[in-house]
Amino acid sequence: MHANEMAEDFPVVGVESDAWAAVTQLAERRLPGLVVCDPAGKPLSILPASQVVRILVPSYVQDDPSLAGVLSESMADRVADKLRGKTVRALLPNDAPELAVVNDDDTIVEVAAVMARLRCPLAAVMRGEEMVGMITASRLLQLALTPPATRPSSRPE
Repeated sequence: MHANEMAEDFPVVGVESDAWAAVTQLAERRLPGLVVCDPAGKPLSILPASQVVRILVPSYVQDDPSLAGVLSESMADRVADKLRGKTVRALLPNDAPELAVVNDDDTIVEVAAVMARLRCPLAAVMRGEEMVGMITASRLLQLALTPPATRPSSRPE
């Protein structure tokens, strides 16, 4: 099985996209992250949901988690304030994780090796300069655990 057969449609956002819309998409679709593309549409990085969760917690609580017990659990207004008027670029950490990028003819083992090395839950599948889909870690595991004769098709016919 090659990467193009494993690839699925997956939401992407541009670095200049609205941060609130991106975070809403992450939450509503329960995604592990979003692929972030440069203005030309080339995959640039990943915005992991775990990174976005950090905006829920003030930095002083991240430094000392024992302070979390004194905070109110009503954070929706605080999150909205932190995202209002910002772009996805502002949410990316300085050490943004490298997005796993694979070729459309890579095998399941080659895809797994790249994802494992980068510790990335998503891999962009490229055919030349064009992104043709994404492979999630859960999709890769599903296919790896399924006997070849019974593997589901990657795209609906």
